[in-house]
Formats: sequence, structure tokens, C-alpha cells
Amino acid sequence: MESPVLLTLLSVTAVSLLSLIGVVLLGLQDAAMRRLILSFVSFSSGVLLGDVFLHIIPELSSSPLFHPQYTLTMLGGILLSFTVEKGIHWQHCHVLPCEEHHHPVGILSLIADGLHNFIDGLLIAGSFLVSVPLGIATTTAVIFHEIPQEIGHYALLIFSGYTKTRALAYNLLSALTAIIGAVLILVIGSSVPALGNYLLALTAGNFLYIAGTDLIPELHRGMTRFLPALLQLALLTAGIAVMYGLTMMGS
Repeated sequence: MESPVLLTLLSVTAVSLLSLIGVVLLGLQDAAMRRLILSFVSFSSGVLLGDVFLHIIPELSSSPLFHPQYTLTMLGGILLSFTVEKGIHWQHCHVLPCEEHHHPVGILSLIADGLHNFIDGLLIAGSFLVSVPLGIATTTAVIFHEIPQEIGHYALLIFSGYTKTRALAYNLLSALTAIIGAVLILVIGSSVPALGNYLLALTAGNFLYIAGTDLIPELHRGMTRFLPALLQLALLTAGIAVMYGLTMMGS
């Protein structure tokens, strides 16, 4: 088994490189892009919920370091996500086109995305500090919810007036903050034994917030036909099934 440090660095590097996915997909027509993103949103909703309820909460409850404050930390993760989203006008822009495409929005989006990726790095590293299987599951959850976000974020920068090359470079730069967050936790993690568990609790709150307020509401927007709604349900269930499969592999 590879060391948690190496796996953490490989994982956050892979997550950071997702910022390049937009250049591959932006050539699609808006209608095709919308369908593709909504499919990812459906699947990643299930992955996030599955990671929380099948991996993180059972891991915390079985930990010898378990403390009731972990549940308060989960609530803190929700409040932190809410504060970040409110404080700097977090732009997810999962479904195109977005309503506002101006340079100030693009700049705010870069700042917000950099902070968001920094937190992702913290959470991934914290998960690997607890166990390698949990780190892999959490990285998987981050990757699948990052895909629609990175596509939308790249598109937002284009529509805010940046050239494709500059938008790609800025998007990659903001994504690299995940590595900074991960290295920070790897450096200080050994000196705080329960740090990984507290970060897991924050992860759970963060994932619940993303799934409940950003992703699932997007699936309800304008969705009146039965078959597309059934497909969304199937993809959401598939995301949960993937997390369950990872649980079985790690048991």
C-alpha cells in the first residue's frame, strides 16, 4: 500500500488537473453541454451523499477518538459553506448560460474557486490521515462534484471577457490551491491526533451543503418531463451505488 502522503499528493494533483476539462468540452453546443452537466450533477449528488452516509459518518462513529463535538463540526461545515457562498458570491454556474457574465463576476469566481479548492485539499488530506480507503472515497466524491463546477467555471471566465488561454491558465492556477491546502494538513496533521476526524466532520457538512443546496435544486429547475427525471434518479442512485461498492472493497 502506498503511503498516505503520496496518495494525498497524487489525489489533489488529479483534482487540480480537472480545471483543464473545460477546454475539451466548451466546443459543445449549449444544449448538449446542459445535458452533460446535468448528468454529472445527478451522479455527483449521489456520490456526495453516499460518501457522507456510507463512509464518513460510519468512520467517525467507530473511531476510538469519537467525540460528540464531531456532529457540531458537521454543522459547522454547513455553516462554513453557507458563509463562503454568501460572503464572496460563489458562482457554481452548473447550467449554461449564467445570468451574469461580467469581469467582476469572473474575478470573484476565481477568488471563490481558489478558496473552495484550498478547502478541498484540506478535506482530502484529512481523509487520508484517517485511512487510505476513506481518502480514496472522498477524493472520488470531490472529483465528481468538481467536474460540473470546473466546466461551468471555465465557461464563466470566457463569458466574463477572458480569452480561452487566459481563462484556462487562471482556472488551473485557482485549482492548484488544493495542493497548498493538502500540504498544510500533511505538515501539521501528525501533531494533532484528532485533526483528521474533525476534517472528516467538516467534509460531511460541506458535502451535504453542496448536494442539498447547489446540486439537487439544480436538478429540479425546469424539470417537468418524466423520463429525464427518471434518468436523474437513476444517475443519483448510481452515484450512491459507486460509494457502496467502494465500501465493500474496503471492508
